[in-house]
Amino acid sequence: MAKRRPSGDGMVRKRDDGRWEGRIVVGHKNNGEPIYRYVLAKTQSELTQKLHDKIEMYRDADLSEDCNMTLGEWLDKWIIEFMIFTIREGTLSAYKSLIEHQIKPYLGNRPLSTLTTNEIQKFYNTVKKQGRVNPDRVRGTELADSMVRKIHMLLHESLDTALKQRLIVNNPTNGTTIPKNNYPAKQILNDEQLERFMEIIKSDE
Repeated sequence: MAKRRPSGDGMVRKRDDGRWEGRIVVGHKNNGEPIYRYVLAKTQSELTQKLHDKIEMYRDADLSEDCNMTLGEWLDKWIIEFMIFTIREGTLSAYKSLIEHQIKPYLGNRPLSTLTTNEIQKFYNTVKKQGRVNPDRVRGTELADSMVRKIHMLLHESLDTALKQRLIVNNPTNGTTIPKNNYPAKQILNDEQLERFMEIIKSDE
């Protein structure tokens, strides 16, 4: 097995094109070879700062080989291997629909391990405005708040699993903002309405 370099170990060099390149080890493949993340900058001082930020991001990380898959690939794997026997068929079908029609068109090709909270937030804002597949006469392409919350719940759960599988170093859905529940106000019955309600209950066989 190849010698393992500690995760977060940084290396720097000046390229032939004059730019500075840094790389850090963020994990290891199944054969022990390191998995790298790269940073480019015009100057050495700029690279030093970028590399420091990258090292902090991946500090103590040891990602597995599958960390290089895209979000779309991970969601397909998550549905088939982790969720197919844990949720009802109707819920599974709804999850697949959200993945295919709302998530993949916007984030499906993004590398799983490089997703950021800011990127997820921009996605929520965009899909809220134009995520409806079949435009509605009233809402147009705008998604209901409840649909945005469902998308968030799906992403949060799937990325929590990715975190446990050592595919990412944190869950980028944490810290995002989603629409609040807009439940209709509860109606309080007056004495007359309550009495009529009780009479209906008593007469109901």
